[in-house]
Amino acid sequence: MNSMTGYGYKEAVVENTQISVEIKSVNNRFLDLNINLPNYLNPLESKVRKIVSESIVRGKVDLTIRVKDMNSTAKVNPDPAAARMYSDAISQIASSLGRKVDDIPLGLIINQEGVLNITHEYDAESYWAKIEPIFNEVLAQYISDRKREGENLKKDLLAKLDVLDKCAAFFKEWQPKMEQKFKEQITSRFNELLGDHVDENRIMSEVAAMMVKYTINEEIIRLQSHLGALRKEFNDNPVPGKRIDFICQETNREINTIGSKNQFTEVGEMVINAMDALENIREQSENVE
Repeated sequence: MNSMTGYGYKEAVVENTQISVEIKSVNNRFLDLNINLPNYLNPLESKVRKIVSESIVRGKVDLTIRVKDMNSTAKVNPDPAAARMYSDAISQIASSLGRKVDDIPLGLIINQEGVLNITHEYDAESYWAKIEPIFNEVLAQYISDRKREGENLKKDLLAKLDVLDKCAAFFKEWQPKMEQKFKEQITSRFNELLGDHVDENRIMSEVAAMMVKYTINEEIIRLQSHLGALRKEFNDNPVPGKRIDFICQETNREINTIGSKNQFTEVGEMVINAMDALENIREQSENVE
């Protein structure tokens, strides 16, 4: 079980290139992967996205790669023809103003657009060879952080599940008492209405018919089944988040039904305990991948 929150970071210098990789994430229903790269490394995005997507299923993940070359990658290409055109044009203006052509500074010509063309040569794959070891280390660090937090979440979830198991056992123990009290209430109502003319067989027939509606036996069976499914998800499913939420909805329905049929203070208190434990599980499931 993994948490959806995690963090990983490393900065290093590789062959005169300063590289930093950072991965961080928060909760999200699906995988929302945001990759930040320098523009000249955009060809690497699909590669990076594929690697991360193979390891992460859910979460809003922000991945940032920064690269800074210690040596310049600039390439300067002069355009003498453009320089001559600018020089001739500026000379004409100088002459028309009665200025000496020799006084025109070289810098004025060089600074004109197109005289010096500066380009940078970037090879994304050669950069990836430098980035990859750092990236892999940060990704492993990030996954480990999610796993560590996930183990803490699992302990808490299992503790809450133990509470629910005890509640289900309590409901099962009190089921005969709840049925007996209901029978007594029905019998008492018949006696009040019919007095000495009560037909015992009719009472039993009516009680049996109504018990189908008011017994909690089926709810207890389904509740225990849902709790068993939850435990299996916690222990066996590496990405149980979505399944946990669905099973909790079904579990909540059974506990609510038991509460609606209850007539004992003790059972009512246990229903509250069960609802509290279940709500904690639902809240924590939002943090689980």
